[in-house]
Amino acid sequence: MRLLIADDHALFRDSLRSLLEAHGHEVVAEAEDGEEALRLTAARKPEIALMDLAMPGMGGLEATRRLVAEQPETKVVVLTGSTDDEDLFEALKAGAVGYVEKNLQAESFLRLLEEAAAGHPALTPELSRKVLKAFAERDKPGGAEWRDPDALTDRELEVLTLMTEGVTSNRQLARRLEVSENTVKFHVRNILDKLHLHNRAQAVSHALRHKLVDPDEG
Repeated sequence: MRLLIADDHALFRDSLRSLLEAHGHEVVAEAEDGEEALRLTAARKPEIALMDLAMPGMGGLEATRRLVAEQPETKVVVLTGSTDDEDLFEALKAGAVGYVEKNLQAESFLRLLEEAAAGHPALTPELSRKVLKAFAERDKPGGAEWRDPDALTDRELEVLTLMTEGVTSNRQLARRLEVSENTVKFHVRNILDKLHLHNRAQAVSHALRHKLVDPDEG
């Protein structure tokens, strides 16, 4: 199996490369950020790109979305330290075929890679249950958790609420939500796309005008 590793921690990349090569796989490229991952994927054509989410510059979510669109022959498996369910769902929405947490045992990790290479979802049983539950709830019209495809998620509404309270910079939002700035950018972009708006000021005005959020909740 030919793989690319995208992670900004050199020691982690070294350890992961050693593990993969010890089991007969070939690491054809290593990237420190999303932009480098895109460039190296185009040049080296790996079968699988192992993508961290929290990287400087272009993060893993944006890189995944672009890689899936530009290099569809390469499958993306997110390999992350994040245990945030929202990151899981956003990664899958971006086109990743798998989501693997970094604390997974080596044997399970390698088995999931084989699943991804064979065209199957690379998810642990626990994460698979979360995804199936989310789909089940989504398909219940009128259910408490049901939303149409263009509706904002709970996390996006949380971001929008903070923005109406004056917390608008990526750094401030990331600190309040305890996520990376790249994750914040991803949520803000989704908000703007779903509301068909162009900037954050419009989003705040739209949210207050249409009462999408309660400005007194915070």
